Amino acid sequence: MNSIRKVAVIPNLTKKDAYSTTLQVLTRLQKLQIAVFMTKEYAGTFPSSSITFCETPEELCQMADVVLTIGGDGTIIHAAIHASFFHKPILGINTGRLGFVAELEKDELDMLSRLADGSYSVDKRMMLSVTHTSREGTREFRAMNDVVISRGSLSRLIDIDVSLAAEKGYICSYRADGLIVSTPTGSSAYSLAAGGPVVEPTMKCILMTPVCSHSLFARPVVFSHHSRLSVTASCDDDTQVFLTVDGAVTVTVHREDVILLSEAETETEFIRLKDRTFYKVLNDKFTEKGRSL
Repeated sequence: MNSIRKVAVIPNLTKKDAYSTTLQVLTRLQKLQIAVFMTKEYAGTFPSSSITFCETPEELCQMADVVLTIGGDGTIIHAAIHASFFHKPILGINTGRLGFVAELEKDELDMLSRLADGSYSVDKRMMLSVTHTSREGTREFRAMNDVVISRGSLSRLIDIDVSLAAEKGYICSYRADGLIVSTPTGSSAYSLAAGGPVVEPTMKCILMTPVCSHSLFARPVVFSHHSRLSVTASCDDDTQVFLTVDGAVTVTVHREDVILLSEAETETEFIRLKDRTFYKVLNDKFTEKGRSL
């Protein structure tokens, strides 16, 4: 691979050790003669004449070869939305709890030298395109992990209907707490906790997992990545229904609303510095060894 000469650094300073880890990362990148870019909000926190500060996240992604995040999985997911539009790969350094999609832990910063000599690979992961059409208009989102349709705080089930959008073919209905539609990357997140299967993250498919469905026969379903799903959700009373994208964006869903889900045109690209399989990561992160991190 080509050597990396410009890196965008995005830290989440609310995470423990994120500040000290960021200082170490900046020092190492500068010693490797890799140019560092950050958004201007960090100009007072990391003052340095060798850092170029950008006005917006979009400008930041345009300028860099790689987007490097310091924090947890949420930090990576948030950065992935911007990076994917500019086809820039992401390298995550974990200072959170699980850090499942992060490549490095905070004690592995010496491996950053592989960026300079091109000793890395790139994994490509599919994303979801989400279109929510309501009486207020249409909103579009991208998801790296998952999209969740769920009830509000009251303990009442919601009715969810799923169809194939293009053929207008009915698939199924659920009476449940909610529904998770995830990418293969997201199969090891909320979907896994709800009883869904683990899917190799470099595959291309769309996974649908009901949450606490009031049915004896509700099971997860795996669709081709070419599928376009149409979802509607409602409740017989005043219980609110919400659409949540990657755990970050939440909007209210009304009875007449339609949610369209399909493969996004862009992908998330991950920098890989280690020679390890997805299943090795899975075992490390979801065993006692992983939970102690």
